Amino acid sequence: MRTRTRLAIGATGALVAAGFLAGCGGAGSSGTEAPATGAQGAGCAPVAGSRLVVLEDDKKLQNTDNIIPAINSKAAQPQLVAALDKVSDSLDTTKLIGLNKAVDVDRKTPKVAAEEFASANNLTAGIPTGGTGSITVGAANFSENQTLGELYRIALTAAGYQVKVQQIGNRELYEPALEKGEIQVVPEYAATMADFLNDKVNKSGTATPPPISSPDLNQTVTGLKAAGEKVGISFGKPSAAQDQNAFAVTKEFADQHAVRTLSELAAKCSGTATVLGGPPECPQRPKCQAGLIQVYNLNVGRFSSLDAGGPQTKSALTSGAISVGLVFSSDGALAAG
Repeated sequence: MRTRTRLAIGATGALVAAGFLAGCGGAGSSGTEAPATGAQGAGCAPVAGSRLVVLEDDKKLQNTDNIIPAINSKAAQPQLVAALDKVSDSLDTTKLIGLNKAVDVDRKTPKVAAEEFASANNLTAGIPTGGTGSITVGAANFSENQTLGELYRIALTAAGYQVKVQQIGNRELYEPALEKGEIQVVPEYAATMADFLNDKVNKSGTATPPPISSPDLNQTVTGLKAAGEKVGISFGKPSAAQDQNAFAVTKEFADQHAVRTLSELAAKCSGTATVLGGPPECPQRPKCQAGLIQVYNLNVGRFSSLDAGGPQTKSALTSGAISVGLVFSSDGALAAG
């Protein structure tokens, strides 16, 4: 999920986000056979275009993968937590899209993008000082997380700490380092980290415990903090920014069919002409096609096996090969213009 490598941005034209950028996804590895959909209506054929709109997840299919600072509990001093919370307060999904655009589209380094954002948003104003000692911020191996790590560095430096950012890799590598105190802070994703820790601390034999993440942010964070206490990891304030799975159509498609939400898409476009595109595992995943059927009663005529929010899916949307496709809600290519 959020330990993925950020996918390259394809040159598919400008993309624009609309509605609430919401969604998250449980990824899997098996299955390309679409479930029985019962698609009996006419549906909505793909409409080519150069810009995309992300449809609002108005029935909350996806869980709450909000950005949240994860902290080694022994390092969770008040000054440190306050500085990280200031970063959370400065972020929402639109701003996160802009940060990702700066790096993935405009080709700035994560450090430069973070410094420009910090200056433009007065990030360090009002941060309590008095922090002492050295702090290592761990970052996962994709650009968004590295940029967030640089924002944490800027805020913690303003609080008085000596800070470095260290790219470590995926969650399976950096989470044990965070537990041990080899790193002290990591930018995390609430729902994904909650289920990761829950699996780790509550797994019995080969049985996987039920997920503790939820479409309700408070419920997700409550479960996250409870699981974190068992392994010595604390958490700061969740930001409004989310990096989750979302479903997009072209602006031309949205305008032609007057759809801005997934409920409207289901009501107007269930049927044989509608084509859904996404990663091979999408048809059986509860946060992808199976969830669209269960939560929204959206029945499509055909599923097109592509990639997970990458260039193939975006190209298929803009070229008119698919009606609706899976994207990432914080993708830098979703910035208008």
